[in-house]
Amino acid sequence: MSREVLQPPGWARPRGYANGIAAEGRQVYVSGQIGWDAEQRFVGDDFGAQVRQALANVVAVLACAGAGPQHIVRMTWYVTSRDEYNAALAEIGASYRELIGRHYPAMSVVVVAGLLEPRAKVEIEATAVI
Repeated sequence: MSREVLQPPGWARPRGYANGIAAEGRQVYVSGQIGWDAEQRFVGDDFGAQVRQALANVVAVLACAGAGPQHIVRMTWYVTSRDEYNAALAEIGASYRELIGRHYPAMSVVVVAGLLEPRAKVEIEATAVI
């Protein structure tokens, strides 16, 4: 895989994401993953725990394609509460570094009114290039 982080000259470096990624190779699209396990049981109602499980689910799907977190070029996070997201940032950061590492793709976080599964507090989509 060929991958280049896109950082416009003079822009402040972003924290926890990249402004853009240019990549070439086999593309893998991971559908939105939420905070439930392989048997579709929620790990709980804690925001941070649901983020950790959703990230673990993304990694598991990537592995099916022979990919890992280092291949992720784009992530979109849908969260149901800005306040819960901000309150859990330290826990989210720790889970992210544990499961994804210090690899920061292009990323967006969008606050939504709700997700299809009523207990879900976060849904994470990923695109990877191998």
